[in-house]
Amino acid sequence: MTAHPPPTAAGPRLADRLDGPLFFPVTAYGPDGALELTAFRAHVRSGIDAGAGAVFACCGTGEFHALGPEEFADCVAAAVEEAAGRVPVIAGTGYGTALAAHFARLAHRAGADGLLAMPPYLVVAGQDGLLRHYTALAATTPLPVIVYQRDNAVFAPSTVVALARTPGIIGLKDGLGDLDLLQRIISAVRTEAPGEDFLYFNGLPTAELTGPAYLGLGVRRYSSAVFAFAPEIALAFHRALTTGDQETVRRLLDGFYRPLVELRNQGRGYAVSLVKAGVRLRGPDVGEVRPPLCAPAPAHLEQLAELLDRGLALAAAAPGTGA
Repeated sequence: MTAHPPPTAAGPRLADRLDGPLFFPVTAYGPDGALELTAFRAHVRSGIDAGAGAVFACCGTGEFHALGPEEFADCVAAAVEEAAGRVPVIAGTGYGTALAAHFARLAHRAGADGLLAMPPYLVVAGQDGLLRHYTALAATTPLPVIVYQRDNAVFAPSTVVALARTPGIIGLKDGLGDLDLLQRIISAVRTEAPGEDFLYFNGLPTAELTGPAYLGLGVRRYSSAVFAFAPEIALAFHRALTTGDQETVRRLLDGFYRPLVELRNQGRGYAVSLVKAGVRLRGPDVGEVRPPLCAPAPAHLEQLAELLDRGLALAAAAPGTGA
C-alpha cells in the first residue's frame, strides 16, 4: 500500500467539494475471488473521467463488509491515486467502535479525504449509545465523518443536533427514507445548531427514485449506484433534476428507475449484486460478489440488460446530453 499525505488545512473544505454525482464504485475481484486492483483502478478512473463529483470507495456498493483490513487499505489507496486530487475520496468504515477507528486510521494513511460511517455491527443501541459510538469515532481521526442513518442506526432529531455539534462530524446520509423524520431532523439542526454547516445526503439504494421528494426538503446531494454502471443515465437524471427539467426526470423515472427498483426488489442483496452485474454488462470484468451475497438470477440479468438499453436511449434523448 502506498501512503499519501492527508489533505492540508489550507485546501478546500470537503463540504465544498461534495457536489455532482456521487460515485460508489464496486470492488473488483478476480476469478479466484481475490482482490483485483487493476480492474478496480480502471473502474474508478472511468467513473471520474465520466464526471463523478466524488468517489465513495469501499462503502456499501463496494462490499465493505466483505473486505479485510489490508484489502480495504489497498483499495482506498488505489482510489486516491486514481483520483489524484481531482475529486475527493470518501472511504467506508464501520463495525464496533474499535474496528471503525482502525479502518478510519487505515483510510487516513491511504490518503482519503473523509469517511462514511456505517451502522455499528449487530447490536441495536439506544440514542445515547449511538451518540457515544460516533463521537468516539470522530475523536480518533482527523478525517471528516458522514454518519449513515439506516438499519440499526436511526437517530432522533436531538441526537443529530448533538452529532452536528460534534467536531469532525459534517453530515448525515439518510438510507431510511422516513421523510417525516428527516424533515424534523433538518428543522432541529437548523434551529438548535444554527452555526453548523451540516450536510444531508439521500442514501437510499436507488436514490434517484426519491430524488424529487428529497429535493423538496432541500436535500440535493445523493448517492448514485447507477453511476457505477451507467454514468450516462445518472448524469442525464442529475442534470434534469438540478435544472428543473421535470419532463426528463419523469421519463427517466418511469422508463428506467422505477423498473430498476422493482427488479432490485426481486432478490436479497440486489442493491449490490445487480449493480455489479450492470458493470459487467458494460464490459469491465469486476468479478462476482463475495459471500454471503449471490449473483442475480439469469432471468433478472436479461431484464437488467433490457432496462439498461432503454435507459441509455432515454438518456441520449435528454436535452443537454453531450457526445
